[in-house]
Amino acid sequence: MRSKLWVALLAAAFAAGTGYLIWLTASADDLPPGIATGNGRVEAERIDVATKFPGRIEMIQVDEGDTVEAGQVLAHMDADEIEAQLREADAGVKQAWEQQHRATAEVMQRQSELTYATQELSRALRLREQGHVSEERVEQRQTQKDAASATLRSAEARIAEARAAIEAAVARVERLKADLREYALKAPRSARVQYRLAEPGEVLAAGGKVLSLLDLTDVHMTIFLPTKEAGRLALGSEARIVLDAAADYVIPAKVSFVAAEAQFTPKYVETASEREKLMFRVKVQVPRDVLEKYAPLVKTGIPGVAFVKTAPDAQWPERLGVKLP
Repeated sequence: MRSKLWVALLAAAFAAGTGYLIWLTASADDLPPGIATGNGRVEAERIDVATKFPGRIEMIQVDEGDTVEAGQVLAHMDADEIEAQLREADAGVKQAWEQQHRATAEVMQRQSELTYATQELSRALRLREQGHVSEERVEQRQTQKDAASATLRSAEARIAEARAAIEAAVARVERLKADLREYALKAPRSARVQYRLAEPGEVLAAGGKVLSLLDLTDVHMTIFLPTKEAGRLALGSEARIVLDAAADYVIPAKVSFVAAEAQFTPKYVETASEREKLMFRVKVQVPRDVLEKYAPLVKTGIPGVAFVKTAPDAQWPERLGVKLP
């Protein structure tokens, strides 16, 4: 009884597969003029979340298969060292401000000394005119004024140095804060976690990959077309995608890329004669609004067939009319 059941199941599977192959062959052979076809696999834009600085992974907050939003924190790197550097830099800013305060106070003192020396020189000049002081006394007062003036300029230069030190210290703090933000690894866009490439406790070099994401709003299928068909293809041309796993549905798409140079067909084309032909790589993109609506159903790697219009006035056959779940 059990063997008969297995035979029946195998027969049904064979019939379904044969039926699909017949449909696919008919779809390729019976297309109206102006429509070309090629086989490929569904692909999505892959995004690798990596470390900017070397360090140890402290925490990963997502698992494979999770959907994440743009800006969401996915993982944390151990930030003890950079946080200590930031505290040191904050102390450096305070020290630089103290230096400026001291330099400002010194300038005020030197200005007072210069004012006094200037007054003393003026008094000595008046007394010399009256014959009460000697020329030597006047020269001493002049020397004192010149020295006070030089000391003031030196103190003012120290204020400029202190201001520069403040700017450098503040810049270092800002840089360390920016670096610290990089220790929280965030999703650059809404996506689905495909792989966890590292685990908490691992020490990674700069650029070490932690997670691999798939942007399910950027899904396409790559096909290869011969020169005659690719040459008539325009960017933005209408397209349709039919997946092996869901042959009952027809997904709308558009041509988003046509290679500028011909190349050999991919290895998954089965016959040797076809592999020997030069073909053009064509990318067929699924509209973002469709992907957003059916995001939970989107899966990558599924093989299928894409159909593209090589003539703008070509009409889709009834079996390639858009049909979605």
